[in-house]
Amino acid sequence: MASTSDFRNGMCINYKNDIYTIVHFLHVKPGKGPAFVRTKLKNVKTGRVIENTFSSGSKVEEVRVERRPYQFLYKDDMGYNFMHTETFEQVPIQESMIENADLLKEGQVIEVNFHAETETPLTAEMPPFVELQVTQTIEGEKGNTASSTALKPATLETGAEIMVPMFINEGEVIKVDTRDRSYSERVKN
Repeated sequence: MASTSDFRNGMCINYKNDIYTIVHFLHVKPGKGPAFVRTKLKNVKTGRVIENTFSSGSKVEEVRVERRPYQFLYKDDMGYNFMHTETFEQVPIQESMIENADLLKEGQVIEVNFHAETETPLTAEMPPFVELQVTQTIEGEKGNTASSTALKPATLETGAEIMVPMFINEGEVIKVDTRDRSYSERVKN
């Protein structure tokens, strides 16, 4: 058990029978009354952020969560199959646990958070940027290719569709932001 004096950003706690990560906390000592801790908690499974106030010194159950690198192997009816990069242990992960899973390419390494006691995967985090090849897009019209404000749809090697600037052509490798599925830059060879 941990108390509110042990709080730190990134700490995982069991709150209302669910696992939450402390996003932000602030110890408050008002002029009148007892001290308290104001927190922002993020649900590990749903990603929902809530605010909660703990009275100073109250006890919470700390949950041990481990981050491990896993390499994407293939997708089948069980979900997405990953292999630990050091132990070569394989684990299937449901698509709902991976945000923007259609940007995932074979061989790519992601971070998987595991509940240390039960060895169950909690979340899978893509790297912030991935490099993917454009397999299909329309040709940019002459005069539109100099500006990056005009966008057109493009299909990537994983089958994902995103919007790219008019000057991007088929066969080029681009960097994609996995957080908002946006074009970042063209990758130089």
